[in-house]
Amino acid sequence: MSAFAGKLVRWQARHGRHDLPWQRTRDPYRIWISEVMLQQTQVGTVIPYFRRFLARFPDVESLASAAPDDVLALWSGLGYYSRARNLHAAAQAVVTAGGRFPRTRDALEALPGIGRSTAAAIAVFAFGEREAILDGNVKRVFARHFAVRGFPGEKRFEKRLWGLAEAELPARNIETYTQSLMDLGAGVCTRKRPGCSSCPVIRSCAGYAQGKMEAYPASRPRKTRPVRKTSMLLLLREGEVLLEKRPPSGVWGGLWCLPEMPMDSGPGDYCQRRFGAKLVGARRLAILHHGFTHFELDIAPLLCLLDPASHCAAEPGQVWLPLEEAGGAALPAPVKKLLASVGSNGLGGEPAALEKALQD
Repeated sequence: MSAFAGKLVRWQARHGRHDLPWQRTRDPYRIWISEVMLQQTQVGTVIPYFRRFLARFPDVESLASAAPDDVLALWSGLGYYSRARNLHAAAQAVVTAGGRFPRTRDALEALPGIGRSTAAAIAVFAFGEREAILDGNVKRVFARHFAVRGFPGEKRFEKRLWGLAEAELPARNIETYTQSLMDLGAGVCTRKRPGCSSCPVIRSCAGYAQGKMEAYPASRPRKTRPVRKTSMLLLLREGEVLLEKRPPSGVWGGLWCLPEMPMDSGPGDYCQRRFGAKLVGARRLAILHHGFTHFELDIAPLLCLLDPASHCAAEPGQVWLPLEEAGGAALPAPVKKLLASVGSNGLGGEPAALEKALQD
């Protein structure tokens, strides 16, 4: 065992995390769910989602047999929804293959939504395999400790870090070593203001020796994210709101959403033309900003009351739900926020109060 690995293993035993809900188990299902949820998401955010998810889907068979909407509903608010769709698809693949999870990194990586580092983490924690991980936090640890120039996503930088990650793998205590890297990156070697005085490998850290800890890794060159605009309609009719299912791929794929209207359209004409419904009241709500990886979205919400006498039956891919129940559907976070905010706009939370306010 290298000096680097040995110090981390001893440090983790005394100072690392030992009580996370997915620890102290060899169950590949629980470990897999946690590792996927932890992709680009902090532990504090993941824990309640993990517990709710396991309560509803305690094993791979229950997840594989679930309706996609049920899976997405439990994922709602966690973001990066392709993870949930891939979880469902991977569960079905495991069940189809006999219900036993693959034991090797290569075989795990063949499942939908599992990349090299995630597959390695599952293989380590579930099966004790000797594999290297390299998630975002661990990249930062290696980049700083060995003063590797470059930024995440750069081919040369990634290749160098994978080489270091594999070279430092100990022959034993692989689970403790792997957890130590995760714990060090999450709690000590943080992106800003790292806690170097608490670091077990400070004496061999090249970034610290240079006094340039925060220079490693370098920031990805910034690109200005374009701003897109859309208008979302909160269509109310006799206490119910209309939701539409988004296409299975793309932004918010497979989730239920509010109907969108072109920014240059009038709500009265649009509702009549598209839904065959007469608009009897409308109110604009505050613009909602939502950021994606590659663009910013400005949502202009419009609260609309439709004439109940109008013919406005739900078409395929649409559903009318009671306003107080709609928040429980598989919704994108901003849509969930919009529905929750309706009662805080001075309109009252009850459907009858909303409709009266819109008619006044």
